[in-house]
Amino acid sequence: MPPAHLVSHNPATVHAPAGGYCMGLELTQYRRLLFISGQVPERLDGTVPEGFEAQCEQAWRNLIEVLAAAGLGIAHLVKVTTFLTDRNQLVTNRSIRRAMLGDQPALTVVIVETVDSKWLLEIEAIAAE
Repeated sequence: MPPAHLVSHNPATVHAPAGGYCMGLELTQYRRLLFISGQVPERLDGTVPEGFEAQCEQAWRNLIEVLAAAGLGIAHLVKVTTFLTDRNQLVTNRSIRRAMLGDQPALTVVIVETVDSKWLLEIEAIAAE
């Protein structure tokens, strides 16, 4: 199925986002919504890759697998929230996210402490069809 019909809202009266994401994304027509819980950078065997870049890629792979299990893909993403553990991860996170997603949905990035200190990030999302 194609993604939901989306309308971007980037008003000229609001400062443009530094990350190139959409300020507001309206779903005008959709059949279903998928809420994806925070995906951590663990592999199927429970191991965690070394380093932020590898962890970021793994968390995205996990999120994409959840989308696929629902018969959806990255084009169906309408909102993504990324929880980073260090401000210095921002540029790498942005680069990997752009490589994984291409066009970007509505986004939020927050600096936090994760439940398990070995996780350097967590990503949650909402998808629509």
